[in-house]
Amino acid sequence: MLSLIKKKYILPTLASAFLLVGVGFSLKEDYFEVAKQIEIFTNLYKAVNANYVDDTNPAELMNIAIKSMLADLDPYTNYFNEQDIVKYKINNTGEYADIGALVTRKDDQLIIKEPYKNMPADKAGLKAGDAIIQVGDIDLSDFKDDASQLLRGGKGTKISIKYIRQGKTLSGQIELGEAKTKAVPFFGKIDDKTGYIVLTQFTNTASLEIKEAFEQLKNEGIEKLVLDLRDNPGGLLNEAVNICNFFVPKDEVIVTTKSRIEKHNNTHKTTREPIDTQIPLAIIVNGKSASASEIVSGALQDLDRAVVLGARSFGKGLVQRPVDLTYGTQLKVTISRYYTPSGRCIQALDYAHKDKDGKAIRTTSDKYNAFKTKNGRTVYDGGGILPDIVLDETKLSPMTEKLIANDGIFDFATEYYYKNPNLGQTIPTITDADFAEFKAFLKRKNFNFDSESEAALKNTWKAAQKEKVDAGIQTEYQQLLTALARSQEAQLTQNQKEIKNLILDELLKRYQYKEGLYQYYIKNNPEIKRAVTVLANPAEYNKILKK
Repeated sequence: MLSLIKKKYILPTLASAFLLVGVGFSLKEDYFEVAKQIEIFTNLYKAVNANYVDDTNPAELMNIAIKSMLADLDPYTNYFNEQDIVKYKINNTGEYADIGALVTRKDDQLIIKEPYKNMPADKAGLKAGDAIIQVGDIDLSDFKDDASQLLRGGKGTKISIKYIRQGKTLSGQIELGEAKTKAVPFFGKIDDKTGYIVLTQFTNTASLEIKEAFEQLKNEGIEKLVLDLRDNPGGLLNEAVNICNFFVPKDEVIVTTKSRIEKHNNTHKTTREPIDTQIPLAIIVNGKSASASEIVSGALQDLDRAVVLGARSFGKGLVQRPVDLTYGTQLKVTISRYYTPSGRCIQALDYAHKDKDGKAIRTTSDKYNAFKTKNGRTVYDGGGILPDIVLDETKLSPMTEKLIANDGIFDFATEYYYKNPNLGQTIPTITDADFAEFKAFLKRKNFNFDSESEAALKNTWKAAQKEKVDAGIQTEYQQLLTALARSQEAQLTQNQKEIKNLILDELLKRYQYKEGLYQYYIKNNPEIKRAVTVLANPAEYNKILKK
């Protein structure tokens, strides 16, 4: 009850006071107003702790107040308390001692989404879909903090766990090791003359890993290159600049940052001699390619150095920097917007203007501005990087995105794996019968599609029950539910090709790890095939880039 009271009555007041400090004014513009608002907040904070009916936790109250305030700005401006700092540093370095797996929290469990090959979790026999319910003596149903921290520690630390696999509770022990997350998890040759490099994040080793992969492929005789940035959420800006530097000359402008604060205005140029300024280059992006991924693809597109393929990228044109605070805490704050060489900012969401539900407004295409690339091609701002070659298969349907977000495909792949445990290096074939079983699986599990229409329908029913008019509309309500279910099944059938491909992707990771997935990609993935086609056709490649 105390927690509810805090959130409902106290925290909005605290957040509002902080918001006025953080957004409305700067010290230089109106020092009095800043000092006034800080004094109001300080007095309010003291009064709450001195007079509130129950004991309060000052640290917890302040932590929630600060994070509530920053949440009203943008999702990238964040406060890190002392416990958060370790996790934040891990995300930027990619180095830590842990179990070596992608893990997510769901209800009172830690779900193994992907164990990395030869890492501690893999060596301990953990599989995707395993649900950890206890770490050491700690039952996760009683542990409400970041439970993934329980799986980290010093190298050689042994952690006892209990987990559920296919309904059975099992016990195990994991010995932590130095798990270095690779920015480049895979590179290789698509054919004798075409290289392929996957970059999944921009950690502080990203450019070094790209350099090593690129140079090795050149030594193996490649004359064309495909750089895959799909699902890459970004990372360090300087690493993006360094990667561009491999393909363009020294002193080339890659990105410019602009802010209301003069010291944050910077122009980032290449600083070294390139590796190869002539090799034909194709970059693949999708809706989850963001931030530094968009700097690389946007800059090389603006400089007419690469053909970009796939689907429109995410549209994150904001730059953050960490600011150290007192007592080991830290603020990561949005300090500027970045602009590609042509002068465009590709930020898609306007966090200064929000709709009635408090969501940032997306820039519409009629408000995009046109810019020119180095060779005079027209490109636009405001909505991510639009590929030179837009591929329909790269953009997922809303139905498929729901299946991914709510683990429909992941959970089906787990069941399939245990029904077919011995496929090994065999590439599974997802048949029509398998797809029919997938649809039956969703019904059996009462899968939540989380659609707005379904939510609205259920809310209407709850309101009818509250007002005691539900008996009169029960038949119509059931008819609408049935019609909605038919519509959802029709959408599944309509999008079965992309769903089958995603099921196959998930299964390949189960049987052959991520390496097996990429080995399959270089022979079968339609985006990679299209990239190879355009690179193999100099006339088409040069026409796109207006060379």
